[in-house]
Amino acid sequence: MLSSLMLGLLAACSPTRFLGEDEYLLDNVSIHASPKDIPTDQLSGYIRQHPNARWFSLFKAPMGFYCLSGTDSTRRINRFIQRIGEAPVVYDSLLAIRTRNDIQAAVRNLGYLDAIVELNERIRNHRVRLNFYIHPGDRYYVNSMSREVDDPTVDSLVTSEWESSLLKDSVFPFDVNVLDRERGRITTQLQDTGYYRFTKSLIRYDADTTVGNHHVDLTLRVPAYRASVRDTLGLHPRFRIGRISYLFDVDHRTMHDSLTEIDSLHFRGADFYWSKSLPLRPQFVLGKSDLRQHSFYRESDVQSTYSSLSSLAAIMGTNISMEPLASDSSQLHAYVSMVSAKRHSFSIELEGTNSAGDLGAAVSFSYQNRNFFRRSAVFGLTLRGAFEAIKGLEGYADQNYVEYSVEGNLNFPEFIFPFLSRGFRHNVKAQSIASLMFDSQDRPEFHRRVLTAAWRYRWNRFNLKRQHRIDLVDLNYVFMPWISETFRNEYLTDNGSRNAVLRYNYENLFIMRLGYTFQFSSQPAATQSAAYGQNAYSVRFAVETAGNLLYGLSHLFNMHYSQDLKAYTLFNIAYAQYAKVDFDFSKSFRFDDRNSLAIHAALGVAVPYGNSSILPYEKRYFSGGANSVRGWSVRGLGPGSFSGTDGRVDFIHQTGDMKLDLNAEWRTHLFWKIDGSAFIDAGNVWTLREYEEQPGGQFRFDSFWRQIAVAYGLGIRLNFGYFILRLDAGMKAINPAVAYGREHYPIIHPNFKRDFQLHFAVGLPF
Repeated sequence: MLSSLMLGLLAACSPTRFLGEDEYLLDNVSIHASPKDIPTDQLSGYIRQHPNARWFSLFKAPMGFYCLSGTDSTRRINRFIQRIGEAPVVYDSLLAIRTRNDIQAAVRNLGYLDAIVELNERIRNHRVRLNFYIHPGDRYYVNSMSREVDDPTVDSLVTSEWESSLLKDSVFPFDVNVLDRERGRITTQLQDTGYYRFTKSLIRYDADTTVGNHHVDLTLRVPAYRASVRDTLGLHPRFRIGRISYLFDVDHRTMHDSLTEIDSLHFRGADFYWSKSLPLRPQFVLGKSDLRQHSFYRESDVQSTYSSLSSLAAIMGTNISMEPLASDSSQLHAYVSMVSAKRHSFSIELEGTNSAGDLGAAVSFSYQNRNFFRRSAVFGLTLRGAFEAIKGLEGYADQNYVEYSVEGNLNFPEFIFPFLSRGFRHNVKAQSIASLMFDSQDRPEFHRRVLTAAWRYRWNRFNLKRQHRIDLVDLNYVFMPWISETFRNEYLTDNGSRNAVLRYNYENLFIMRLGYTFQFSSQPAATQSAAYGQNAYSVRFAVETAGNLLYGLSHLFNMHYSQDLKAYTLFNIAYAQYAKVDFDFSKSFRFDDRNSLAIHAALGVAVPYGNSSILPYEKRYFSGGANSVRGWSVRGLGPGSFSGTDGRVDFIHQTGDMKLDLNAEWRTHLFWKIDGSAFIDAGNVWTLREYEEQPGGQFRFDSFWRQIAVAYGLGIRLNFGYFILRLDAGMKAINPAVAYGREHYPIIHPNFKRDFQLHFAVGLPF
């Protein structure tokens, strides 16, 4: 259907009717090289004129839209259609020549100093196919490498780190890009050893290519320092930090001339200035700063200090500047200027609900303090209340649904834990988070109370690519003070295994869990949108356990064992015991500036044991929905070949102990901020044990592959860069809930009403 639409648009008119007599449509541009080791994909960045965009790398749909208009630009309808589409790209021979010169220079920079790039134009029917043929010749290699550094101190420092040099090998290709990276490495080294004013431009190379046999004699030169053409040559200036001033809402350039009263404090060798009040404790600020008095200037210390202070919730902006001291020009005065953020904030949210025709409303009130204890700790408090008018619930008292909850959390921007070394605390960017929540739910069928408390850590070593999280303590207490007789008799009173999953979720339960999560992303930014359309990958690994400590104490102290619950209890409440492991991998491949392919695989396994035979409901896996197999609704797939009654979604029973997700998605830019996608999803959930109420749900090695569901579809993304709105339309392709027949292969026998699902979500699916 999509291909027919694209072909129809392209056939609607000829783009050449928008060209002048001597103009040609740029139809295709390609780069060819005889040695395969020349990176033609990287050289495509030098192309100055690209042909019209292709959707999914196949269809020039934007140009097709444009061609639906007339050539009379005075008509409003024509101008509107042309704004939506993309005008045919008129071939510019001057840009082609400049592209050839740029590619030739880039190839020569790789060491092919005799490289020639041939420009070939193939013209047919007012269309140009442009080809660049690279004839590189022989590559040049560095035969000898020497250094000439006029400053002896600089020379000794460069020599001390030469093992890290990119040029230390005896023979290596003469690559200008590598030489430039070596200049950057040396500059970074010197800027981290006191050379505040040293720049990369002070390093140069002399290359002698007359030695023959495609060899180069290379000399790295760092001349003596000269402040201006009038000055004599001398040593490069090396600086120490002589004085450090921390300023809050004060401009150091005008603070002595300001009429506003400014207070000051000298603490541990540093000066603090503020206009109204000192927002942060001095010892806390010093703990977040890597700047040290009397030490050599280090650019890395400046950047880490900037990163630490800028991440504080109490600080809205940070700037670090250096000025030589008037008394000693070899020492710097470091000014760390900070702008305080608004300390208190309040918000109110109203929402309306409609659950199967039962109307309701909810209101929540939130308060946030961004500078608790004057340590930039963030304290949050949320109060929420909800009401739903329930009617027509046969067999139950005429009662409405009422819920209220209170949640508090405290986020410290540091690692609060004993026995940690000062160096570790200083070298990591950490958060210590405490949370407490109480939730009360009163329904006609039952009353539920939930109390949770947690203490967790998040940290990285100022490297956003790697993230760690430890849930040191996570307590969950579920209490059912009342269950109606109708609900109990209909669903819960069964001494056998039937309804075991449902019954387990309406019993009092205590969960004490410990977890660890590691996440790595090849992109330094934390958000998915930063890697959108890029060559990037991410890995996530998580493991958690619950009940092991309590189970050990139960055996050690011979605690009470309930024969009815078949479990040890704590304060007459059974506690959960399980282990859970999750692994998630995503990879994207960028083909050009408009098209990329993203793949994703996720596997999760959770095993109840010891004191539990069934996982708690919130720890069970489900499949389907906007981030899983998109041909099914959320919780509408599995486990295995199980299907809800009459094909309806069964939220309780369509869950499992194991999950597999496999996804592939082609992403393409359409126009403006609109992107498109075509995807294929596969996966399912399974139980590890056989449950009577979930027939066909148990995982078996000899048959699980026949229970993998498959879906396909198209999506639209509204991409604002910092966040993405997504609409995905999925169709079932293989339905494991039906063993055979037409409904098992909807891809061959599609039924739009039966097999179609529409999903709206925020963010990418993976």
